[in-house]
Amino acid sequence: MNIHEYQAKAVLRAFAAPVAEGKAAFTPDEAEAAARALPGPVYVVKSQIHAGGRGKGRFKEASAGDKGGVRIARSVDEVKQFAHEMLGATLVTVQTGPVGKQVNRLYIEDGSSIEKEFYLSMLVDRSAARVAFVLSTEGGVNIEDVAHHTPEKIHTFSIDPATGIMPHHGRTAARALGLSGDLAKQCEALVTKLYTAFLAKDMAMLEINPLVVTAQGQLKVLDAKVSFDDNALYRHTDMLALRDETEEDAKEIEASKYDLNYVTLDGTIGCMVNGAGLAMATMDIIKLYGESPANFLDVGGGATKEKVTAAFKIITADPNVKGILVNIFGGIMRCDVIAEGVIAAVKEVGLKAPLVVRLEGTNVELGKKIINESGLNVISADDLDDAAQKVVSAVKKGA
Repeated sequence: MNIHEYQAKAVLRAFAAPVAEGKAAFTPDEAEAAARALPGPVYVVKSQIHAGGRGKGRFKEASAGDKGGVRIARSVDEVKQFAHEMLGATLVTVQTGPVGKQVNRLYIEDGSSIEKEFYLSMLVDRSAARVAFVLSTEGGVNIEDVAHHTPEKIHTFSIDPATGIMPHHGRTAARALGLSGDLAKQCEALVTKLYTAFLAKDMAMLEINPLVVTAQGQLKVLDAKVSFDDNALYRHTDMLALRDETEEDAKEIEASKYDLNYVTLDGTIGCMVNGAGLAMATMDIIKLYGESPANFLDVGGGATKEKVTAAFKIITADPNVKGILVNIFGGIMRCDVIAEGVIAAVKEVGLKAPLVVRLEGTNVELGKKIINESGLNVISADDLDDAAQKVVSAVKKGA
């Protein structure tokens, strides 16, 4: 689960991380009030969407101007003007794609005088089973570009969970950023605070870009992105309350209600598969035969008829879906349960796109019998290769 920048900064502030003063605003009047409550005289008006590259992004609407999603305001009146232009407009960045995202909230922050910019992030290094820090002196730019052009400027180290954060980790971070004296001490303290927050809130990723040194010689978190481990959210109802469903795909939200692993993609063939590995193989073979998957959907090993019905409804709700492939290998999952779910869903929502079903494993003959006797226009397949060819062929014929 992702949260907005202003929410992430509030979380970090609770762990005493150095964060500039700021306030969220949902209307131009709230933006004006927020600016008046800040020291000023310079303010930063930041679009709050779940995507990076906001500063270099551009709004689709001409009325929003062409100044990007992060703007410097030098008066309260300018803050209100920017709020009028940005709220309700659609911001397109490198991470949103051409569709963009509508800006429904802003973050009005007190301006900072910046001397240097750094990059700092934390994530779970699964290969080492540790929390890792990633640092670079090249802050304020896409870290992917730094990794591609100057990889030697990226430094990483991980924390042994048996010892936790230690003073030498802070010194390592300070050296990586070229900091000395008081700034090195500030860096050591910040690293400890960030690690504590990361563990306490079960974060999956924390990115600060940029981490800055101000003209006053202070380290400050100027931007923050935080995502949480979904499997641990039951322990953090306060973090779960920060969820902004307007930033998420409606189909993915619906899938989460049924504990379905669903990700929207941009292809034409909807997939319903059990098991992540089989789902990936199904997506690959669809590509091999010339089409693209419209989604990743793993119904899991213990799916019920209700879950399968819900999954089918989610697939058919996507207007881009021109064909559907159900690929089930019944180990724990029973093929007859899948068949009953598919039949129930088709009868409820209808079937406009060609449907190919490949069943194998537990109760496979019963599953095939249920589908064959349903009277529905369903194309059966013998194996995955056969299923992929049939659904791709059906989609191309209907194009």
